[in-house]
Amino acid sequence: MEKAKYIDPMIGTVGEEQSETSHGGGKTHPGACTPGGMVQLSPDTVTGGDNGTGYNYCHNTIEGFSFNHMSGIGWYGDLGNLQIMPVVGETDLRSGSNEHVPFEKGTVGWKSGFSHENETAGAGYYSVLLERYNILAEATVSAHTGMLRFTYPENADKRAIFNFSRRIGGRADFQHIDIINDRRIEGHIHCTPKGGGFGHGHGGISYDFYFVCELSVPATKMQFFSNETYIDGDIKTYEGEDVGLVVHFGEDVNEPVIIKAGVSYVDSEGARKNFEAESKDFDFNKMKERASYEWEKVFDGVEVTGTDEIDLKLFYTCLYHVFLDPRSAMDVDGRFTIGDGTVFTADYTHRTLFSGWDVYRSEFPLLTVIRPEMVNDEVNSLLRIAEYRNESLPQWELLGINAGCMVGDPATIVVCDAAVKGIKNFDIEKAYEIMKASALCKKELFGKPFHSVRPDCKQYLEKCYVPEELSDTLEFLLADYTTAKLAKMLGKTEDEEFFMNRVKRYKENFNDSLGFMAPREESGSFVFESDRYDDDGCVESNIFQQSWFVPYDVFGLSKLFGEKRTIELLEEFFSRADFGALWNDDYNHSNEPCHNITHYFSMLGLPHRTQYWTRRVQKEAYRTGAFGFCGNEDVGQLSAWYVLSALGFAQVCPCNEEYFINTPLFQKAKIKLDPKYHSCEVSDTFSVECDENPLEYPYIKTVHLNGREITKPYLTFSEITSGGVLNFELSKEPCEDALKDIFNSFVE
Repeated sequence: MEKAKYIDPMIGTVGEEQSETSHGGGKTHPGACTPGGMVQLSPDTVTGGDNGTGYNYCHNTIEGFSFNHMSGIGWYGDLGNLQIMPVVGETDLRSGSNEHVPFEKGTVGWKSGFSHENETAGAGYYSVLLERYNILAEATVSAHTGMLRFTYPENADKRAIFNFSRRIGGRADFQHIDIINDRRIEGHIHCTPKGGGFGHGHGGISYDFYFVCELSVPATKMQFFSNETYIDGDIKTYEGEDVGLVVHFGEDVNEPVIIKAGVSYVDSEGARKNFEAESKDFDFNKMKERASYEWEKVFDGVEVTGTDEIDLKLFYTCLYHVFLDPRSAMDVDGRFTIGDGTVFTADYTHRTLFSGWDVYRSEFPLLTVIRPEMVNDEVNSLLRIAEYRNESLPQWELLGINAGCMVGDPATIVVCDAAVKGIKNFDIEKAYEIMKASALCKKELFGKPFHSVRPDCKQYLEKCYVPEELSDTLEFLLADYTTAKLAKMLGKTEDEEFFMNRVKRYKENFNDSLGFMAPREESGSFVFESDRYDDDGCVESNIFQQSWFVPYDVFGLSKLFGEKRTIELLEEFFSRADFGALWNDDYNHSNEPCHNITHYFSMLGLPHRTQYWTRRVQKEAYRTGAFGFCGNEDVGQLSAWYVLSALGFAQVCPCNEEYFINTPLFQKAKIKLDPKYHSCEVSDTFSVECDENPLEYPYIKTVHLNGREITKPYLTFSEITSGGVLNFELSKEPCEDALKDIFNSFVE
């Protein structure tokens, strides 16, 4: 089965202008990528504003094509370096980069209007017709290189504009460019928070971007410009804060012009090595075919069978997004940096772009099953950064820098979950000491000053709550729960008891008079809340949504709510929501705090309600087309939830073995297991098979694993990774007696 044909990178490409009520649409980009590749070569419709990818489907002009992007970012983005735009004849030396200008079609600078009807995106390939110049622009990539092919109109003055100062969330601080000859350009672009970048500069991201660029035809002339003005003289080297270059090909070129580039975040030598290893010629079609092959190869590990083309397109596109990040930050020679220029080597693939608060919920639980090697790489990457800086594991990491975005201690959750699942090709003891020091807000570790992401305050350290902050409190408690589980695995009994006792105090955040969780003041009194929809102390959520965030003790939480009231509240929570909307005060699939709550019904003995509501979310929150995602992609999390649920599972609580069952979306699915990390005791594959079409039979009647009936509402990670066949007998009507066992993971 050819799977890459189902990839549609246009899904979710709407940005900030989609809605006034939230963070925009999916904020994905349609550019050419390989699985986990360093280069993501995509069109740019905008540079400024909260447009994390640099592309927004709602815009109607393109200002160029750049070689690195972030997909699905919920904040001001970053990267977007080495922007190249083909033009015809003399043109304005302004890019037109402005968050409002893109709607003024073709009126400013060198940008061009385009139509989505003349735009194509697929596995490792992108093309568009630039209407202003009648130029067909195409892009394809390998892991460390990218290739642009421009087909100009005949008898035109063919040119290309290189914008070296461009950066998605701002501008590069410094650029040094060398013209080596009439076919080759090399350069160094330096970016710091002064120029903006991630979080409009507040993310604190600094990096160096190096490139080697070659032209398929010699340039007749190359002209530097700065501040929208040409630099006089025949200059071969130029540096500054606003450097650009116009490359002239003339009118006599009667073939497509190909521009290829290799990039590195280490140094010029790294860019040259990457370039030489992956782009020995100008064969655009060969690179395109290779990129498609790379996608087919990773998709070979997960295969689903269904008749609904929309579901197949959504499934493989979501899987595509899952495999984009965390991406490789390592050159072909094994070198990488982590933010300050210090060069490292490693025996794992060093990865970057870790959106921790988002991806620990579904993406990493999915990857532990379908690509554990990728999880092992990322754990080692996070640990290397924390060890080098002697600080907590990064919360939100980009190019070795902890941007500090969002809350909690999510990397602790990812590392602990990996370790207890047997993915532990890293220094577990060192990782544990770092996580413990973070949880205790230690000032020193390994004989050096240590910085913790946790709040160093009496209330948190002694009473286990963060003043005024409910989300912080509950996120830290979940991280403590996973730390306790790892301590148990390592035989650290006292530590296990300490952290578990801390976790049990979540109940002290329940405000009996309000009937929900609520933030507490420094004094210990509850912050006054008028109703469940107040958002004081809640991050991208409200009291109602945050009150459910006790995934390690849903049964105990139901005792606080009252068992009957819990079910009533859950039904209200879902029935009042619009799953396709960008934002809801009740169940809000567009943002992470609500993910996996559909499975609470199963944990409380009502699995048929889990099956009902999960199917509703699958079908209403995910659609094809640019407007297809109900919220930010969030670096793979939104897609991972869909993939896992389509396979028939969800891990509700990290570090717990249980993957809770829902009705699969496809009649058949098969996962290739990895014997390096999985037991494969029964088989090296895990298959899901349904006796009827799940689209017509949405409820579960019976479940059998390798011939043995399953009566509990979950499978364990060990059962899944042992391999074999999971058989579903489905029904058109709810089967209230199936998978009915009540689940209590937190027995005191």
